Amino acid sequence: MKKKTKYTDEKIGKVKIVKDFLPKPEELVFKEDTVKVTLNLNKNSLDYFKDLAKKHGSQYQRIIRNLLDSYASHYSK
Repeated sequence: MKKKTKYTDEKIGKVKIVKDFLPKPEELVFKEDTVKVTLNLNKNSLDYFKDLAKKHGSQYQRIIRNLLDSYASHYSK
């Protein structure tokens, strides 16, 4: 049996109101235009990305996409 929480009518103490800093829900939906491509990778490279994705609970395609996006962003300046 779970221990029940007993609430009392005690003073909370000094309260500080924090300004709402969370983004609007529509700002959380981040959709970029993507293009589907076929890419041949070395088996060792693919295994590396799959292991990395599994270790971090992600998808290997997302890791590869982020890597390519970072590379392109860095060198396109």
